[in-house]
Amino acid sequence: MLAQQRQAIIAERVRRDGAVRVSELVVEFGVSDMTIRRDLEQLAERGLVAKVHGGATAVDIGATDEPGFAAKSVQQKAEKEAIARAAAGLVKPSTAIALSGGTTTWTLAHHLLSVPGLTVVTNSVPVADVFYRSGRADQTVILTGGIRTPSDALVGPFAVASLATINVDALFLGVHGFSARSGFTTPNIAESETDRAMVASARRLIVLADHSKWEMVGIRTIADLGQADVLVTDDGLPEAARGELRDQVGELIVADTQ
Repeated sequence: MLAQQRQAIIAERVRRDGAVRVSELVVEFGVSDMTIRRDLEQLAERGLVAKVHGGATAVDIGATDEPGFAAKSVQQKAEKEAIARAAAGLVKPSTAIALSGGTTTWTLAHHLLSVPGLTVVTNSVPVADVFYRSGRADQTVILTGGIRTPSDALVGPFAVASLATINVDALFLGVHGFSARSGFTTPNIAESETDRAMVASARRLIVLADHSKWEMVGIRTIADLGQADVLVTDDGLPEAARGELRDQVGELIVADTQ
């Protein structure tokens, strides 16, 4: 088993049970004490667990906690890169797409700079900046108005109003968390309204979410799992979760991080 897969299982166990012991994980995975401690250190660095003597406990993340863009941009970088590469393959030249706020959609934006004739609607200041700096004359970027969130997204009635009459071929939606019970969620109520307006404007809903967001729940649901035409995630997602998602989303794409 790869370290990434083992860490994903450990993180899920901590979220479910509230805590894990090093001694129990050593027996379960058949690896050394040092290997498990290294796994827990890496998970703690990513903010997924809190290290304690002899093990780890769940991090107390509230349904309304919203990390800033800079903090999120350094988390799960390999996973986001793999997801972005896979998602970029779904974008055809001369189409109109929407990109929501978030660091995964920002990563995707870099992979779309070579797509000719693209029209991009976004409420993300960093995403708009990626296209602005590229300077391609054949790409059009429409940035909504609105109030800026900690994740550098523009939200609120101005953003919603600007999206009301726009129609795009596909929306690439970044989310705070996703679960079978709550669907795709956000910790920001105002952002949920803007994201819902984006969903309504798109013929296809393509959600980008790395494995660490599984079973993470924000205060407001953006869309149910069944509304996603495509969900792009990474190979750190446990097999049980993959099976559950395949039963609900239109198509599940698991990006290889290796």
